[in-house]
Amino acid sequence: MQALALQIKHWGKSLGFQQVGITHTDLKETEQRLNDWLAKGYHGKMDFMQKHGEKRTRAAQLVEGTISIISVRMDYYPPAKDIQLLMNDPASGFVSRYALGRDYHKLIRKKLQKLALKISQEYGEFGYRAFTDSAPVMEKPIAQQAGLGWIGKHSNLINQNAGSWFFLGELYTDLPLPEDKPAINHCGTCQQCIIACPTNAIVAPYVVDARRCISYLTIELDGEIPEHLRAKMGNHIYGCDDCQSCCPWNKFATITEQTDFYPRHDLDQSTLIELFQWTEEEFLNKTAGSAIRRIGYMRWLRNIAVALGNASTSNEIIKVLKEKYSIIEDKNVKKHIDWALKQQRNKDT
Repeated sequence: MQALALQIKHWGKSLGFQQVGITHTDLKETEQRLNDWLAKGYHGKMDFMQKHGEKRTRAAQLVEGTISIISVRMDYYPPAKDIQLLMNDPASGFVSRYALGRDYHKLIRKKLQKLALKISQEYGEFGYRAFTDSAPVMEKPIAQQAGLGWIGKHSNLINQNAGSWFFLGELYTDLPLPEDKPAINHCGTCQQCIIACPTNAIVAPYVVDARRCISYLTIELDGEIPEHLRAKMGNHIYGCDDCQSCCPWNKFATITEQTDFYPRHDLDQSTLIELFQWTEEEFLNKTAGSAIRRIGYMRWLRNIAVALGNASTSNEIIKVLKEKYSIIEDKNVKKHIDWALKQQRNKDT
């Protein structure tokens, strides 16, 4: 098993993963923290976080026979317009770095399947199942136990040599593989991510109230964005990277080798007006194969309307808001356009 574990790590890196680790399935401490988080309602309307019960923290209940978990990470930071320049330009639309290119789910899952095939060719048939943010799996605690990094105060995984701009994936297996040592936390007294959060969503070190998080508001939340949070969202239209971009450990991050994660359709440097004027057909065409597609056209317009309300006052912005209002039937989008128009007019006076 020791030799096989070394081979697995070698094969994983040859497939494009930057790191491969192995861990056990005991997540008792994580289970307690998750239950406490859910009890406080910090998951908002993400009912999927609780509907699977113990399957999320007890691997063998999700995949019978699971003994060991192979955890992998893959860098995704793309060669894109500088984050600070983009966030300081209220006329531009900010899209989280992970969503600028192709959706990572299929790419990573295919590579995990290839890794499983290599294992079966060497070892023989074995039981496994591949995941990447696609099932009730506690990816970050698993990765921390497997030595891939530690969970930072912003709740993202941080690697001492690579920062936090990476995706995670897992192979649940019935192989009795040797475990790697868990990663050690190196956040120390740093509070930069907590200070940087525009909506104060990091309510305590290592605790995020998703209901205030811009990623939740722009991606997971279907419906009306709470009005008291809209002005704090700035020009974020899909996700938020503020807590990562300020992290000192990300000075070690490198540009991804996966060109699939490179920006498409100028999403790293498009203006809010350009993006707001996409028709539904354009949205579907330009987000084909992208993680953005899942929020749908109306949520896309809702998010951009809020960002336009936060932008510097402009006759052109008021014009496009009115034009879109006249042709859109969705009442929720209209509500957010109304809010944006009021913001624009208030600034003008």
